[in-house]
Amino acid sequence: MNQATNRGGNRAPRKKKKKRSFAAVILAIVLAAVLCLAGLIAVVYASGIRYIKVNVTEDLYVKFLGKVDENGKPYKGRLIYSDGVSADVNLDREEISYSNGDVYTGGLDNLLKNGEGQIIYANGDTYVGTFADDLISGTGTYTYVSGDVYVGMFEDGVKSGTGTYTFADGSVYEGEFANDKKNGSGEYRYASGDVYIGSYTDDMKNGSGIYTWKNGDVYEGAYVNDVRSGIGTYTWASGESYTGEFKDNILSGAGTYSWPSGRVYKGYFENGIIIRAETP
Repeated sequence: MNQATNRGGNRAPRKKKKKRSFAAVILAIVLAAVLCLAGLIAVVYASGIRYIKVNVTEDLYVKFLGKVDENGKPYKGRLIYSDGVSADVNLDREEISYSNGDVYTGGLDNLLKNGEGQIIYANGDTYVGTFADDLISGTGTYTYVSGDVYVGMFEDGVKSGTGTYTFADGSVYEGEFANDKKNGSGEYRYASGDVYIGSYTDDMKNGSGIYTWKNGDVYEGAYVNDVRSGIGTYTWASGESYTGEFKDNILSGAGTYSWPSGRVYKGYFENGIIIRAETP
């Protein structure tokens, strides 16, 4: 009897080949892709390439894509800032070149300039000193392309604290700063030979101070927005003196004028002129 025929004379049924379902094929493809991607990531990771993002504030961030050193710090690659500025990191050259033309040499911490460093700005200005969270902070020297030089303290990118500002013309201010301007007490030695010692508000003489002219004249008293206003004493090199009220640098109001001879006048002045004597 033919083996293909059973006892009833019918052929034995053939076994059907199982067909893979579409879902199984897709799953296999996905698994293969995942494995390939994992392998690629492993190769990239082993080569030292990293992607790092640091949120500085809610609105500001810095991204890095490139190689890191054994400590995980950026070594070669690109920094991208949320404000649109980017930078090429190449510590072989020990510098970071920014797209706006600035060049920084120094350390990075969390993708931000931190610690000792130097930056040469695109406009020619140079700063050498300490940084904190990507800003000039601490002590350092800022040299302007104009020839001015500031040596002193900074905070959040501006002059703040005590420092010395030397102007290109030879004038020197030594004292307190805040918000990038002369604020507080200080001494200003002008290139002309004049000297002012007193208080400042937003780069202008405000409050009490002493101004000594090269010719020997001296004013000691109140200032408002860089001019003599209020109560003060002006002593001329000749020996004459006035003590009283000033307005816009001029004798104005009640005051006493004295001469070296001993003569004294008490009365009222207007625009530097005596208008009437004080009634006894």
